[in-house]
Amino acid sequence: MRQSIEELMEHAQNTLLAEGVIPADAKLGGIKVERPKDKSHGDFSINTAMVLAKQARMKPRDLAQRLVDALPSGQGVVSRCEIAGPGFINFFVTPERLRGVVADVLQRGGSYGQGNVGAGQKVLVEFVSANPTGPMHVGHGRGAVTGDVLARILECAGYAVQREYYLNDAGVQVQVLGRSVMLRYRQLFGDAVEVAEGCYPGDYVVDIARALKEKDQDKWLEVARAEPDEYPREMLEFAMQQVLTWIKADLARLNIRFDHWFSEFSLHSEGRIEHALEVLSQKGCLYEGVLEPPKGKKSEAWASRPQLLFKATDFGDEVDRALRKSDGSYTYFAADVAYHLNKAERGFERLVNIWGADHGGYVRRVQAALGALTGKQNLLDVVLIQMVNLTRGGEPVKMSKRAGTFVTLEEVVEATSSDAVRFWFLSRGSGAQLDFDLDLAVAKNNDNPVYYVQYAHARICSIWDKAQHEGVALQAQGWSGVDLSPLGEGAEWDLIRKLDLFPDVVEGAAVHQEPHRIPYYLLDLAAAFHTFYNSHRIMDVDAGTRDARLVLILAVKQVIANGLELLGVQQPRSM
Repeated sequence: MRQSIEELMEHAQNTLLAEGVIPADAKLGGIKVERPKDKSHGDFSINTAMVLAKQARMKPRDLAQRLVDALPSGQGVVSRCEIAGPGFINFFVTPERLRGVVADVLQRGGSYGQGNVGAGQKVLVEFVSANPTGPMHVGHGRGAVTGDVLARILECAGYAVQREYYLNDAGVQVQVLGRSVMLRYRQLFGDAVEVAEGCYPGDYVVDIARALKEKDQDKWLEVARAEPDEYPREMLEFAMQQVLTWIKADLARLNIRFDHWFSEFSLHSEGRIEHALEVLSQKGCLYEGVLEPPKGKKSEAWASRPQLLFKATDFGDEVDRALRKSDGSYTYFAADVAYHLNKAERGFERLVNIWGADHGGYVRRVQAALGALTGKQNLLDVVLIQMVNLTRGGEPVKMSKRAGTFVTLEEVVEATSSDAVRFWFLSRGSGAQLDFDLDLAVAKNNDNPVYYVQYAHARICSIWDKAQHEGVALQAQGWSGVDLSPLGEGAEWDLIRKLDLFPDVVEGAAVHQEPHRIPYYLLDLAAAFHTFYNSHRIMDVDAGTRDARLVLILAVKQVIANGLELLGVQQPRSM
C-alpha cells in the first residue's frame, strides 16, 4: 500500500507543480512516507508539505491542505486524510483496500515480498572467508548465516547477487598450519618432538597428519627432520584441502552455497598484486616513505625503514598504508587491495563484505584503496559481526577438544539444528554480541524464537487440516471466491497491516544490509497471529466469518513461509 500512497501524493505534487504552487525547480529530497505507531494517526503519514513549504512560500499546514485537495477522487485507496501537527498528512486507508492486502498476498504466493529496489545491480557478497587452517567456530557460523541471508534478501529485492568465499591460502596462518602438521607427522613416526608455541593445538591437526601419513607414508619425513620449520607446498595444499573439506561440510549442514571460491595464492602467482600496484602508481597514489610509529608505540621500538606506501589519507583514511616492505615482500594489505580491484574489474557495481568485528579498523583503508583504484566512492560496504557467547543453562560452554581453543560450528549444529542456528544467529543485529543458549535453542516453548515462529506456521496448517476434515468446502487454491467483508475486528486489521508491511521490511533489510529485520518481523507477525488465535474463534462461527478468517490465516501462513525461506529455515506443517 505504501506505493499507492506515494503515487497519490505524486499526483497531487504534479498538480500543484502545473498550477505553479510548487516551483518547477523544487527539491523533493527528504520526503518520507511512514507508518505511524499511533493508530489514531492513520495508516500512513507523509511530510511533503513540510519539505516543500519554504520553497512554495507557504505555511506547511496551508500547503498540506492544497495537497490534500489535489488528491485524485475515486481512487479507492484512502478513506480520509487529516493534517496533523506542523503539517503532516495522515492517510486512513479504506477497509476494502486493507482487505485487498490478503488477496495480494495469496495471488503472489511465494513471490510476495519481492521488489525491484536493486534494479538488477550486480552485487558481490563475500562472506565467511575463514582461514583454511582449522574447523569453523561459531563466530564463522554467524558470519556465514548473515552473509547467506543477506544475499537471499538482496536477490529478493531485485539485485543480481553472486556469493564468494575468499580463501586465505597464502598468509602467515597457513604457514603455522604447515609447521603444526609437520610436527604431528613426525610424532606419528615416533619422533620425540613437542608442539611448538604458536602452533595449532587441536586434535584435528593430528587427524590431518594421520591422513598425510596414510597417503604418502614416510615421503616427507626426511624433509621434516632436516628442516623442522619448512614444509613442501604440496604437503600444505593437502592439509588445507583436508580443512576445506570440513569447512564445506559445515556450510552444507547450514545449506550455504557459494558461486566462487577465490584463492589468495592466485593473487601472488598470477601477478595481480603487481597489477594493482601499477594501477595505483599510474594514478600517482604511491610513494617511497617511512611511516610514523603507531600511537602508543615508542619511537625507539619502531623500525623506521623505507617502504612503498599508498596515499590512503588522500582518500579518507587516517594514515598512509604500506603495500611493499623494505625487504621487497608484500603486506597483507597489498593482497587485499589486489583482490578488491579484481572484484571491481569483474564488473560488480556494489561490493558487500561480511567481516568479524576485529577487522573494524581495516574497513576504511580498503575503502580508500578502492576509491583510488576505481574513482568510485561507496563501492564497498562492510557488515561487521560481533562475537557469539555459547551457554548451556546459563553456564559458558567449554572449549572443544577437537579444535583445542574453541567450540566448533559442527558441534553447535549437532547439538541444536540448522534451523535453530540460522534463526538464532540473526536474532540480534550483527553489531551486537549474541548470547546463544544451546538448551533454549531446542526448547519447544514460546521462549525459543524459532519454535515460536515455526509453530505459528504449523498451527495454521493444522487449522486448515481440521477444516478439511470437518467438511469445509473451501480449498486453499479456491480462496479467490471468498467474501472478505466479514474481516473488520481490531486483531484482524492488525494482522492485515503486518502482512502489508512485509515488502517494506524486505526492502529495508536489503538497503540497510540488516538481515535481522526479517526474524524481528516474523516474531511480530507470529505474535499477532497467536494473539488473534487465542482471542477469536475460527471454525465455530458463521460460515462467512469462518471462510474469511481461514483465508486471512492462509495469507499469514504464506508470509511466514516467505520470511522463513529468506532465512533458510524450514516451514513445518506439524510440530
